[in-house]
Amino acid sequence: MAQGMTLEHLRSMAERSGLRLSDEELEKLLPGVNRSRTQILELRELISDSVEPAAAFVAARNEKGQ
Repeated sequence: MAQGMTLEHLRSMAERSGLRLSDEELEKLLPGVNRSRTQILELRELISDSVEPAAAFVAARNEKGQ
């Protein structure tokens, strides 16, 4: 699995988003950000483009199938 996000990387991302966070705030956020990042990477491994969805939503059809 990929390395976790560093404090410097998180600071850079926050600044690019217009956020000015203190080191203390960034340190509090970092574990949750890394946990979420790990979960996203795990979910991406489960998703396969080769499998068709079990159902498809078609907004144009009414209750009678027309």
